[in-house]
Amino acid sequence: MNYNVDEKGYYGDFGGAFIPEMLYPNVTELKENYLKISSEPEFKKEFDDLLKSYVGRPTPLYFAKRLSEKYKTKIYLKREDLCHTGAHKVNNTIGQILLAKRLGKDRIIAETGAGQHGVATATVCALMGIKCIVYMGEHDIKRQAPNVARMKMLGAEVHSVQSGSKTLKDATNEAIRDWINNPVNTHYIIGSVVGPHPYPDMVARFQSIISQEIKWQLQELEGRDYPDHLIACVGGGSNAAGLYYHYLNDKRVNIIAVEAAGKGVNSGESAATSALGKEGVIHGSKTLLMQTPDGQITEPYSISAGLDYPGVGPMHAHLYRSKRAKFFSITDQEAMDWGLTLSQMEGIIPAIETAHAFAILDTQKFGPDEVIIFNCSGRGDKDLDTYINYFKL
Repeated sequence: MNYNVDEKGYYGDFGGAFIPEMLYPNVTELKENYLKISSEPEFKKEFDDLLKSYVGRPTPLYFAKRLSEKYKTKIYLKREDLCHTGAHKVNNTIGQILLAKRLGKDRIIAETGAGQHGVATATVCALMGIKCIVYMGEHDIKRQAPNVARMKMLGAEVHSVQSGSKTLKDATNEAIRDWINNPVNTHYIIGSVVGPHPYPDMVARFQSIISQEIKWQLQELEGRDYPDHLIACVGGGSNAAGLYYHYLNDKRVNIIAVEAAGKGVNSGESAATSALGKEGVIHGSKTLLMQTPDGQITEPYSISAGLDYPGVGPMHAHLYRSKRAKFFSITDQEAMDWGLTLSQMEGIIPAIETAHAFAILDTQKFGPDEVIIFNCSGRGDKDLDTYINYFKL
């Protein structure tokens, strides 16, 4: 079985482009050009140069000695939290802004939940001198205030979204409406492996630098270029897609995806799409989606703004359906406790999204010679208020 996208934009049963007629020219333009442009030597050189000199790549593959000793296995962290802007998101925004420039776009829109994608988009727009508008749910604006301030400092307009649950889903809805109203000069930088084809594949390709680096880093550290287990948190799933990309078809590697159970999978306040989702269409693609029996989207919940999404990217839906990946759901409390544990055992304060992934160590056993790589996808600066209030620090 193939786990990459096919010519029609599908991963198995999932994917496609379910979009309003007004957006067909935009999406078709992208579909016809993204592979051609991104494979041009001049594009690749500029992309690679910016990843090195501006983003700070390669990011380290760090051996977590204290965690490894405690859990009696070999634990490595891919330090995406050390990227410029504090998360993996900038790998994708660098790629997309270079693509947008070559397509002649002079206005960028984006959606954001945790704010990291918004910051990464505002950053590359400032770098290139292009107008930037970021849509963010009112609820997320309140709980991610530091990132809102960063976006504004970088020159972006931050539009507060008042509809629905006032979180990531609703911000995406508003960004799509904007794109429909401004189809000619605007490029929509989607922040995850969601949306109509070619976005899931395009974002995954730009994020695949993560697993590309791991192959040579692990060769240096362990004498082999593959781990036994890859573990990442999944909301839409871009950090996970980047971590898995070069190992999707390598059956020696066990793939683990960790979703947000919120207050419990069956509590009614959850974002555990694999456990609760059914086939449906959201934001332009067919995927697994939390919904009512009559097909209305269920409002998700997670203490982490970046995992607070009712669906999952079509690549991940296929990985789940095909059993290529194992999916687990972690509660708010488990994730928050791990935010503190990682901070105090390794001196790394993770984003709350990232902390979800590490909670797997308390539920799964790994062998002493097994190599595990966690994607340390973001740093916790943006979440300090949430940590402070939760633990009464």
